[in-house]
Amino acid sequence: MPLPDRVIISPDALFHVLEGESVLLNLQNDQYYGLDDVGTQMWTLLAKRGDTQLVVQELLTVYSGQVDEASLRHDLGALIDKLAAVGLITVEPAA
Repeated sequence: MPLPDRVIISPDALFHVLEGESVLLNLQNDQYYGLDDVGTQMWTLLAKRGDTQLVVQELLTVYSGQVDEASLRHDLGALIDKLAAVGLITVEPAA
């Protein structure tokens, strides 16, 4: 699954960390979404970097020896798809 080049966080997304996990609120529809610790790390890096290739490299460093790159890309892609589907992010497709 190819990752998009960039991810842009919606201005309508509120993010709050609670004991390693996080809660996202979509202000457009008042829906809450929860992320586990790995999802929280992914969200934080997506918000900080935007560039998915940089996010992958940082996650590989954070989880060194715990996950292979293909699995990480798959999991990140799945999260990006879910977040885009509920309007918390927009994506710029890979060139």
